[in-house]
Amino acid sequence: MKTSALLSAALLSLLFSGTATQMSHGNTGESCGSRNHFTTGSEETPITVVVKNNITGDPPSSYPTSVRSGGILLSGLMRLQYTTDFRFTYIQDPNYGPYLEGVNGLHRSLKDHTYWELLVEKPDHTTIRLGVGIGCYIPAANDRIILNYNKY
Repeated sequence: MKTSALLSAALLSLLFSGTATQMSHGNTGESCGSRNHFTTGSEETPITVVVKNNITGDPPSSYPTSVRSGGILLSGLMRLQYTTDFRFTYIQDPNYGPYLEGVNGLHRSLKDHTYWELLVEKPDHTTIRLGVGIGCYIPAANDRIILNYNKY
């Protein structure tokens, strides 16, 4: 009992002192909380969001946008939704945070075994599968965020 109280106090102390805690998500090296999210200034990071349907093979749709320097992918998706015909929905999962549910009217389905795969094509044309979700990924300049509708 005493140990858990001390651990709770230590955790609260870290959180209130402004020290970023690191929560690892997957094996791609990204983490939520590993960067300083309290940036000042208004630098923008240009990105492109690409919507692909790997099931039907329809031509991809491309949406240029940006996030604030150090901002998360979720904010870029929200910006697109307010400024273009791009639409998306997500749920707030209690364990994993914002979880992408649907894009442009096409929703994931447990029955049909479909989901939205999150990929990033870097400027050097390497593509990585994200180990974090839309609420934790911090895009780099000129990332191509690929929202790929797929089956499992």
